[in-house]
Amino acid sequence: MNVQIFIPCFIDQLYPSVGFNMVKVLEKAGCNVSYNTNQTCCGQAGFNAGFWGESKDVCKKFLKDFSGNDYIVGPSASCVGFVKNYYEKLFENTIQQAEVEDIKKRIYEFSDFLVNVLHYTDFNASFNATATYHDSCAALRECHIKQEPRTLLKNVKGLQLVEMNDVETCCGFGGSFAVKFEPISIAMADQKITNAIETNAEYIISTDMSCLMHIDGCIKNKQVNLKVLHLADVLANF
Repeated sequence: MNVQIFIPCFIDQLYPSVGFNMVKVLEKAGCNVSYNTNQTCCGQAGFNAGFWGESKDVCKKFLKDFSGNDYIVGPSASCVGFVKNYYEKLFENTIQQAEVEDIKKRIYEFSDFLVNVLHYTDFNASFNATATYHDSCAALRECHIKQEPRTLLKNVKGLQLVEMNDVETCCGFGGSFAVKFEPISIAMADQKITNAIETNAEYIISTDMSCLMHIDGCIKNKQVNLKVLHLADVLANF
């Protein structure tokens, strides 16, 4: 199967290893992976900040960069969810409507693609640790992902997965929300970290590196013994 990978801005700039590990896992699942170096942003940042006109220009480029028939897979439910759910609003009554409907059918978050398209859930990965899983708001509400990451993690040898309290509660990131409402954002992350620590987990795992970036910043500020990992990083340990 031919797959185009979509690498969000912050993954490209801050966590490139997540992208490389996603490719490693997809190739083990038998995919022919390609990366269009012309790709940039999906447009979510501008859209969420209220700059719909500027965002629309970026989104037009995204539609062009990912034209074709291949599946599109990204390691971020937030970015994938934006394309799936908000492009339709941006391009309502425009000539791009057909392109939007097409791309919505082809773009998938990483775990969703592995489980529901490839039906590949065991990569013979091993990771000897205790971890807890964080459900991102985007994964739950935008991509309707809940069991897929857990199904994949349960097949990782040596990994003990323990659910934390209030697992579906927001971590407090929310992009610009963390900047505009810093005290609320930090308090929400602190609660998430407290819930994770109570499970005796060594790691917090998620599908969204944006959430983990925020949580990790608060972990370092609190100086607690906890680390964060993207799902792709765990599955690539084979």
